[in-house]
Amino acid sequence: MAQQGTSDVLDRSPSPQAEPRETAAGPDPDRAPTVAPDGGATLLAWAARMREEQPVWRDAAGAVHLFRHADVQRVLADPGTFSSDTVGRLSGGRRKAPRGTLLLLDPPLHGRMRRLVSRAFTPGLIAGLEPWITEMTGSLLDAVDTDRFDLVDAFANPLPVTVIARMLGVPTADRERFQGWADQLLTTDPEDPDSVRRLEETATTIAAYLQTFIDERRARPRDDLLGTLVAAELDGERLTDEDITSFATLLLMAGHITTSVLLGNVLLCLDEEPGLFARVRSDRSLVPAVIEETLRLRPPFTRIERVTTGETAVGDTTLAENTLVHLWLLSANRDERVFEDPTAFRPDRSHARQAAFGHGIHYCIGAPLARLEGRIALNALLDRFSSIRVDRDVPLAYHGTNVFGARHLPLRAVSA
Repeated sequence: MAQQGTSDVLDRSPSPQAEPRETAAGPDPDRAPTVAPDGGATLLAWAARMREEQPVWRDAAGAVHLFRHADVQRVLADPGTFSSDTVGRLSGGRRKAPRGTLLLLDPPLHGRMRRLVSRAFTPGLIAGLEPWITEMTGSLLDAVDTDRFDLVDAFANPLPVTVIARMLGVPTADRERFQGWADQLLTTDPEDPDSVRRLEETATTIAAYLQTFIDERRARPRDDLLGTLVAAELDGERLTDEDITSFATLLLMAGHITTSVLLGNVLLCLDEEPGLFARVRSDRSLVPAVIEETLRLRPPFTRIERVTTGETAVGDTTLAENTLVHLWLLSANRDERVFEDPTAFRPDRSHARQAAFGHGIHYCIGAPLARLEGRIALNALLDRFSSIRVDRDVPLAYHGTNVFGARHLPLRAVSA
């Protein structure tokens, strides 16, 4: 789904705040602002200034941050110079990412592994899910029996996690368990030893849960994603249990977060534009464009990481080998050099160059599924309700560092 691995979506606990607006805040000399506590207002303003004043910025820890669209795209298109293997390279080779962690693999292994798992993400298979996703969407909305509800709890979280569970072949009834694990991963503070310990315990719990189903597939093959991975061979060898659990965990966690945050961000964007909800409701041809403009303006993840494989340069800045590079997707998608009036929500613009799902060989494998879920979900909401507004009587709580969206989104809706 999203390009980020588990380590990339760690963040701090949010504080209730209003919807983010760009402010006049300047760049912090030591570290990047977080999404919380102000929902991204400071972060957006900081990124805008950095695009102009310090498009290639080295932070206090020595990592380099890139903010302009051209620089971000160039790095994503050059895996030979900018490696995805942040685990291996930054540990000096002491650690190695499992082969199932696609996001941390480089060619040629990445290509072979991606071709293997792509069998579950072909256009035909994704399109075949549409009737079931539509039915599931209707069931979730049927359970909403009030005109005030939380989009995330009632709809945006359970929908994608149920879809992914079905693809993997694990019980969809366990979706609350998956959500609990995701919450733990997304609230981990990497600077808090107790928080990191809980993260490790959660990862062990997830692996043990998935191991049961892997063992079942080895004994009795089934035509689901876990079954495909168990039966597959890579370089003449079967995937290890660790390879399989790492990919399944990535799919369950990052995959569901991508769609969940996308749905919330669509409603936030519509709420910001008077009359747009009614316009889209009367002209459903606008739905795909609304989703794309939401992905541009509010990508689910703010940044992704690469590490240099040797000495190289970006602009006038020389980067030594094994330099960690932060690629700010959020900033690239608002680059004035590429997008006219970039802070405005304009569904009619061209979205060919928006970077929410990345670029190059690591372009998000689950992007078609996320778009399908977004289209089905938005159409269902437009069918059910004549108007939807964000309930401003309830303070919004946002994700912390790298997830750009609301943890909870209280809505006021009028039934159609």
